[in-house]
Amino acid sequence: MAWRLRVAFMWAGSMRPWGWRSFGRRFEDGKKLQGESPPARDYRAVRILLIEDDERLADLLVARLQRAGHEATASYSGIAGLDLAVSGRFDLAVVDVMLPGVDGVTLTSKLRARGSQLAVLMLTARDAVGDRVAGLRSGADDYMVKPFAFEELLARIEVMARRIGPRRRFSYGAVELDSQARRVCVAGHEVELTAKEFDLLECLLRNAGRVLSRNELKEHVWDFNFDAQTKVVDLYVHYLRRKLGDAGDIIQTIRGVGYAVGR
Repeated sequence: MAWRLRVAFMWAGSMRPWGWRSFGRRFEDGKKLQGESPPARDYRAVRILLIEDDERLADLLVARLQRAGHEATASYSGIAGLDLAVSGRFDLAVVDVMLPGVDGVTLTSKLRARGSQLAVLMLTARDAVGDRVAGLRSGADDYMVKPFAFEELLARIEVMARRIGPRRRFSYGAVELDSQARRVCVAGHEVELTAKEFDLLECLLRNAGRVLSRNELKEHVWDFNFDAQTKVVDLYVHYLRRKLGDAGDIIQTIRGVGYAVGR
């Protein structure tokens, strides 16, 4: 039986959820979790970063987003959330306004100041027109007021996913890559790469957060396996690091395995 997830908040100097006991029973009911299958939808699954300081709420929403077919990760503070948001690992961020360390409006402003094109859906219990305007002007793409129905949140994410389209831009730290224009910039300055250097960097950025073995990189970048003794991957990583300058440190060597960005 379809049911809607509603999350209610009260304002008393800071936002805190109420009614968690009954909500938790509904969400954690084994029959419901095991008996329900994600509804069929015509949309592109996206990688979602949920930045919310209420850990239980964040974990519950992440679980439901994952069951709906998306990849979802939770961050519980503004500072940690900002680091993840600029990592290039995500397509969309759902950001609470009231966060410790860095609030959601400031976080979004910092993202845009760094040139990040990450789609942002802002969540807040503040429903005054001025608050909504401040959120949108900080760079948010959409603004949703608590309490909300989970189905509405999911629908808004689906709309944003259609707008995002196929992912063509990737960034990590000072490095930005546009796969359509085949252009790489470090701190705003364009860097000239050979075709294979570009493909190698794109492969690493597309898979930010995971380790790629040398064999995987050979297959993705060169389309076939070289002899196991061939040092082509190590050689091209050396070329990339040299051309990226100080930003080349984003490419980590995982001893005995391969390479990674953002691990």
